[in-house]
Amino acid sequence: MQKSVARPRGLQYVRYAYGATLPASMTEWVANDLAGPRAALRMVVRWAIPCLILMLPFLFVPAGWDVRITMALPIPIAYVFFTIALNRVYRRHRLSQHGLDPDLIDKRERERNADLYQEYHRKYRGR
Repeated sequence: MQKSVARPRGLQYVRYAYGATLPASMTEWVANDLAGPRAALRMVVRWAIPCLILMLPFLFVPAGWDVRITMALPIPIAYVFFTIALNRVYRRHRLSQHGLDPDLIDKRERERNADLYQEYHRKYRGR
């Protein structure tokens, strides 16, 4: 039988996605959300949504589509670039915000790549 993990629903999830903390009963879910598989992708998608909403007014500019795209395209490019660049920093902050160890991100990555580390140490240890 699988253990049921408390997870946020509805408005609670939306608030969590953009900075609110969740109750202590959901820390296991938060740890998996911020440091588990595909956590970086979830973070990029969450932060792309407000960017897209902010770009909606460009649809109503009285100009051709080429002008609208030229005006709007730099915004999501920069937004996604900084979201990817600061992803680990923000996830570490969110983990500490929920009272979890920020090194959980690194720990899970080391576990995932343990065979690569072992191969590296076996190959280059004596040099």
